[in-house]
Amino acid sequence: MGREPVAAFVGLGANLGDPAAAVRAALDALGRLPGTALVGRSSLYRSAPVDACGPDFVNAVAALRTTLSAPALLAALQAIEQAAGRERPWHHAPRTLDLDLLLYGQASIASPALTVPHPRMRQRAFVLLPLAELAPDRVAPADLAAVTSQVIARLP
Repeated sequence: MGREPVAAFVGLGANLGDPAAAVRAALDALGRLPGTALVGRSSLYRSAPVDACGPDFVNAVAALRTTLSAPALLAALQAIEQAAGRERPWHHAPRTLDLDLLLYGQASIASPALTVPHPRMRQRAFVLLPLAELAPDRVAPADLAAVTSQVIARLP
């Protein structure tokens, strides 16, 4: 008997190479994961780096229905990052692709490898605005109000 599908949300970002193309390719790759359907994709957004350096990021959020466990989904996200040439020379380095598991159903997970909900998602406009497009019930108005000073723009 298989695992029941879970609604999961993944934050995507890139600021090296062609970041918009990298985010679009990653969205497509998410839809090809085993036991996973891509059920929604936000608009693309351009945002200034937060606690990081380098050029502006292109960000989005994907909504998934998946039968993968949270650790298996995290491993799949990391494999997509690696396939896109992700390197980790230092913390918050510019990147070809960054995929973060933001929410996994209603789960609260705190392990050395994974924390869900993502510990900093409520502090980042580049997560909250695209997440609010897909799941407005998962974003508190007070959280959106707290990030209004962060520079972000929806891409055409």
